[in-house]
Amino acid sequence: MKILVVGGAGYIGSHCVLESLRAGHEVVVLDDLRTGHREAISGVELIEGSIHEPRILRSVFESSSFDAVFHLAASCSVPESVKIPALYYHNNLAGTLNLVESMLEAGVHKLVHSSTAAVYGDPEEIPIPETHPLRPVNPYGDSKRIVEESLQAIARQHPLEHVCLRYFNAAGADPSGLLGEDHRDESHLIPLLLQCSLGIRDRFTIFGTDWDTPDGTCVRDYVHVTDIARAHLLSLEKIEQVSGEAINLGSSQGASVREVVELTKGTTGVDFLIEEHGRRDGDPPILLASNEKAGALLGWNPEHSELSFIVETAWRWHRTHPSGYGSEVAALGSGATLFGDLAVQLGFVSEQDVARVLEEQQRLARAGRGHKMMGLCMVEMGILSTTQLVEVLRQYEKDGSR
Repeated sequence: MKILVVGGAGYIGSHCVLESLRAGHEVVVLDDLRTGHREAISGVELIEGSIHEPRILRSVFESSSFDAVFHLAASCSVPESVKIPALYYHNNLAGTLNLVESMLEAGVHKLVHSSTAAVYGDPEEIPIPETHPLRPVNPYGDSKRIVEESLQAIARQHPLEHVCLRYFNAAGADPSGLLGEDHRDESHLIPLLLQCSLGIRDRFTIFGTDWDTPDGTCVRDYVHVTDIARAHLLSLEKIEQVSGEAINLGSSQGASVREVVELTKGTTGVDFLIEEHGRRDGDPPILLASNEKAGALLGWNPEHSELSFIVETAWRWHRTHPSGYGSEVAALGSGATLFGDLAVQLGFVSEQDVARVLEEQQRLARAGRGHKMMGLCMVEMGILSTTQLVEVLRQYEKDGSR
């Protein structure tokens, strides 16, 4: 299939792009790069533009014949939504309506939409089923609730097959180390902790230690971003059978803030300062998904969502990208010769292959396209598979080659 991934240069979107390519699909990305990163989708066709520009949307759908759309373009900061609610209703609702109108005009009828557990608000039961009342407590969650209801209304009058995926706490990074989580104003727990491990932050603050939970800190449901990306492909595969459904994506395994802190310290081998403050308004003590519906309708299960694996893959990416995608030093790039030597030693590539990749890196640098990591170059040139890349990365880390 040919898939348009809207918001495909963002954290979850770029992982959806990578999984789609691995599954053999053709992918085009539409992203305005306000929060996304061009480097996250290197080698994929990128149309730089916004879903708020009807001219661009018309051009996108006139230039290519798409089979489906993954829609991940949205504003998604809860605190910001409280401060600037109108922005969230405009970006999330108006933008989606623009996109769907352009899709239908072009004869594209399949949509997998990115929604959120924030549509539920304060939970009345744990784990949270999809039948739970939708009572969002912030404009972000409310804007997503309205989008879901709008899609249902449109689908009653037009041939729109759609699925809404309600993410719980997306976390981790692609196991290959190619992609990771890079937000300009980071607010997510695991990246904040890893920044402490890297010395970028000098401390981490726990808000609330007196909740009615096993250790007094909030409990959340972390789901690996690769599992979320897989769910998009499964939704597309089964969209005729599941159209109109809203489906939770979570591990159904809760972890407290304190548990994540201790696991991060153990994974990175770095201790750092923890401060404890009072509760924040609007923080429910426990959020935990029921994922039975995802299993029954999609055949989905969280294969990568063990918390230890989530933290391990996130650390693998952050330690080689301490400043995000803009890092000047990345283990697969600055250590290119060592990385190439390891790939040769493991029998994955030849010395001639390494020489070809070094030439390609130099060519890109001369063309003003920056420094591309050796591992990424090898994958894009078809010299190395992503599975082999993971093996080289593991050996790279064992040798202390950062």
